[in-house]
Amino acid sequence: MTNISRKPSLKMALNPDDYMPGISIDCVIFGYSNQQLKILLLKWKHQNLWTLPGGFIRKDEDMKDAANRVLEERTGLKSVFLNQFHTFGDIERSLQNGKEQLKRMEFIRQSKLHNDEVIGWLNNRFITTGYFALVDLHKTKPEPDALSDTCEWKSLTDMPDLMMDHKQIVEKALTHLRIQLNYLPIGLSLLPAKFTFLDLQKLYEAILQKPLERSNFQRKVLKLGILRRHEKQMTGAANKAPYLYSFDKKKFKKLIEEGIGFSY
Repeated sequence: MTNISRKPSLKMALNPDDYMPGISIDCVIFGYSNQQLKILLLKWKHQNLWTLPGGFIRKDEDMKDAANRVLEERTGLKSVFLNQFHTFGDIERSLQNGKEQLKRMEFIRQSKLHNDEVIGWLNNRFITTGYFALVDLHKTKPEPDALSDTCEWKSLTDMPDLMMDHKQIVEKALTHLRIQLNYLPIGLSLLPAKFTFLDLQKLYEAILQKPLERSNFQRKVLKLGILRRHEKQMTGAANKAPYLYSFDKKKFKKLIEEGIGFSY
C-alpha cells in the first residue's frame, strides 16, 4: 500500500444533465494499519484543504452503485463492505470554510475544467448521503481525482482540517461504526487473512478509542467460536511467539447477522 501523489488528467467530463440535481454522496473509507484506524482523504490542488472522496449520482444508476463507483475509482477495489449511514442536509453545510470554497471554485474556473453553466450547477446547494466502507488498506491503490494533488490515508488521531461539513460526516460515521460494532464484519474486512489476537484487540481499541482488558476480551471472542488457530508467528523465542488466527467466514457472517452480542 502506498499513498499516491500524481498529476491526473484535468479532463473531467461532467454534464449536469446526466446527474441528479442537488444530490451527492460522500464516502468515509476506513482502513487499519500499525494499530491505527485510518481514513482515505483527498487534498485539493494548491490548497491545504482536505476532503472525503465523493461524487454525484447519475440518473441511470442507483445511489449505492454511485457509492461503489466512487470507492472503486479512489481505491481500485470492488465488492467491499459498504453501508449507508446518514443524510446531511443542513442549509449551511456548503457555506462552511467559505473562503476555501471560493478558492476552490476559482481554481475550477482558472483550470477551465468546466464552463460557466457547470460551475453554476456546482455552486448550488447539495444534500449528501454518507456511506462508510471497510477495506483492507494494504490492498488499495489510492488514486486522486482531477481536482486533487494527493489521495492519502490519514490516521484518525491525526486528522487535517476538512472542507465543508466533512468533519461532522466522519464523526457520524464513527458513531455509527461503534454503535453497530456487533453487526459489522470489522475484523474480516480490516485485518489481513491471518492475525494475532493482539491485532484483533488493538483493532477494536482503535475503533472504540479506549483500552480493553485483554483476558476478558480474549475469553469473550473465543467463546463465539468464529476463529481458527494456526501456526505461531515466529518472531523470537518459540514460547513467546503468538498464535495466528483467521476467521471462519461462514460462522462469522452467520453470527453478525444475529449480532455478536457482547459488550466492550
